[in-house]
Amino acid sequence: MRWSKTVTLVEAHAEGEVGRIVTGGVIDVPGASIADKLRHLNEVDDSLRRFLVFEPRAAAQMSTCLIFPPTRTDADIGFIILQGDKAHAMSGSNSICLTTVLLETGMLPMTEPETIVRIDTASGLVTARANCRNGKCERVTLTMNPSWAERLDAVVEVEGYGRVTVDIGYGGIFYALIDPAQLGLEIRPDEARRLVAAGSAIHRAVNAQLDIAHPEIAAIKGISYTMFVSHNAAGELKGATIMPPGRIDRSPCGTGNSARLAVAAARGLARPGDRFTARSIIDSSFEVTYAHDTTAAGRPAVQPIISGRGWIHGIHQIGVDPTDPYPLGYSVSDTWGDAFDLMN
Repeated sequence: MRWSKTVTLVEAHAEGEVGRIVTGGVIDVPGASIADKLRHLNEVDDSLRRFLVFEPRAAAQMSTCLIFPPTRTDADIGFIILQGDKAHAMSGSNSICLTTVLLETGMLPMTEPETIVRIDTASGLVTARANCRNGKCERVTLTMNPSWAERLDAVVEVEGYGRVTVDIGYGGIFYALIDPAQLGLEIRPDEARRLVAAGSAIHRAVNAQLDIAHPEIAAIKGISYTMFVSHNAAGELKGATIMPPGRIDRSPCGTGNSARLAVAAARGLARPGDRFTARSIIDSSFEVTYAHDTTAAGRPAVQPIISGRGWIHGIHQIGVDPTDPYPLGYSVSDTWGDAFDLMN
């Protein structure tokens, strides 16, 4: 065996959503800040992401995360999320995977009963508080990026669906939040393909028809995902985040529920101190807390707290033979979905 590149990853999942953490083989990405590194991956050189996320070395239903020395003095680790479409600024489920991997493998020291890990992301500092016992990271609670409602009741014309009403929320990245009932859909596993088709069509329409950009961070522009939002029979939050080129987040989604909380606050449906249980399409759960009001980027915002669990389930080493015809991998619509136009 002769490899021209070797990368080691520790694999974990947070309430069902797989996040692989690169622990060896990637030294750095150009850029003075994490936001600069994000822009490099998305706008200058995308080859590392493609190598790490596409088949045959990965699969559609997972993220792969890069870690770096922090670029700010108040952080412990730098972090970027790689997915099928592009590199992303922030992810709650992947932050839970990251914290679990760092502490349970000893990459950062674990202190019982609580360890604090400060994460340097392209969207700002995220603080993770890990409840630890007997060497296990039992639960991770994230102080997320301050979040706000960008637009309420925006109407877009969607090919094949007509006029669709969405709310635009920011939770570290931008989301279009959609009530599935207006499309005759429900958030159930057997509806997954229909949800993906509708969510992808709405994603195209939103980014084509609405001008959405972070007022201070140039690397964050346009919506990253659509998210269908409803409630279950118990009154708990139910959600399904649609991720290009065509899959559903298995976790309840941390950044998505942060954006959802901000929109609920803007509508008077949530106030400081409120706590919610958020369920995913596979019925896994995060706890979502409205900690307090704040400001961000010169506008009113809310401070979300997201809490969930992560589990390490494997250690993986990947590489590429110099004669391999697919050094940057491939994706096929049978499992990846067919919204390839939404990929970077």
